[in-house]
Amino acid sequence: MPRRIINASSSKTNQSAPNRSVNSQNSPRRQRATIVSGVKGASQPEPLQADSESEKGSRRSSSQSRPINPVTAVFFGILRLIILGVGLSAIAGTALTVFDPTGLLAAYLKTPPLSSAKKESAKTEEKVPTPSSTATAIAVGQELTDLKAKLDKIATQSKYAKLKPQAWFMDLDNGAYVSVNGSVPVPAASTIKIPVLVAFFEALDAGKIHLDEILIMDKAIITSGAGNMQYKPPGTKFTALETATQMIVISDNTATDMLIRRLGGKEALNARFRDWGMTNTVINNRLPDLEGTNTTTPEDLSKLLARIERGEVLTLRSRDRLLGIMQETRTRTLLPQGLEKDAIISHKTGDIGSIIGDAGIIDIPNGKRYIGAVFTSRPYNDPMGRALIQDFSRTTYQHFKWYQVRPKVNPPEPAKPPQKTTSNN
Repeated sequence: MPRRIINASSSKTNQSAPNRSVNSQNSPRRQRATIVSGVKGASQPEPLQADSESEKGSRRSSSQSRPINPVTAVFFGILRLIILGVGLSAIAGTALTVFDPTGLLAAYLKTPPLSSAKKESAKTEEKVPTPSSTATAIAVGQELTDLKAKLDKIATQSKYAKLKPQAWFMDLDNGAYVSVNGSVPVPAASTIKIPVLVAFFEALDAGKIHLDEILIMDKAIITSGAGNMQYKPPGTKFTALETATQMIVISDNTATDMLIRRLGGKEALNARFRDWGMTNTVINNRLPDLEGTNTTTPEDLSKLLARIERGEVLTLRSRDRLLGIMQETRTRTLLPQGLEKDAIISHKTGDIGSIIGDAGIIDIPNGKRYIGAVFTSRPYNDPMGRALIQDFSRTTYQHFKWYQVRPKVNPPEPAKPPQKTTSNN
């Protein structure tokens, strides 16, 4: 039987490296086993095996050594910087929460830290005074007996024999005042709209109403007398500010009743009047109240206006808006007739035929400011009532303008021009 002889070197090689690759795309290596037969010799290829681990590593190193795209390198560089920045920010934030640098600096400089300063600032803001709505007595000064004598003389004139005047005036600079039956209740007529206007702006300051709030004039609220809103169809809409303005400027009765209803009714308003110290000012009936059941006194109205002028009850913004509306009052046949041309008056009139009156704040061009309220009962629509109020206004205006002797002020002399000097060369 013929014997087969196997190449020893080839066999030894295969035994010493059993895991070596015999077939690779990058390094084609083939080992042949030569079989020698006694009859004939032939050579056959061995089956292909997987790449060895060493050759895989060589391919990785080859791929890693390839050049990197510059755009990719820049992108990854920026990404690393972002990650680094976020990390540093987190660390710094944590450190600042643990250690208060403002406190350390404040301790070094011996000043209060920033956090405590903010707290003190907040406390200070909380202590900002707000207008007081409760009654505070208006400090009155001495009675102006000279002025009272002048007014009494006017009231006793024969042409005014059928009239019963009542008045109260006060100098806002020093509280000096004069009263002619000023604390006796009198039918308020449309002067009752002054405290209603104050109540409107007080509610505005408290956030209980807004200037642009829409008020609907329904059929039940329409009333007769002064004003033209009554001629609008039911369902007409007005802003709250427009309603308040019409109540004063043209003395619109429907606008007044709309505001009284919106502010809670007459009981709520009467309570506000009492809180302001207006003990004789009461709303009893809807306007026009020709029977005169709504009452006030010249002193009540004057002292309320004095508080408004001093920044009480209302904020300064609401005070200025209120006085601006009252300056636009169209009826100027009473107190304004006794003033000089450049004087300014914020006022409201009232007239129900048997009673006529006017109350307001007057600014004299020389800087003096005073308050006045004058009423007079009269025979129905007697023009003498209007004439008496004009005389009271004129006399009071001139008295407040001149009754105090003002110190003489010497204006500074104009500077003399510098003298020219000549030099001899």
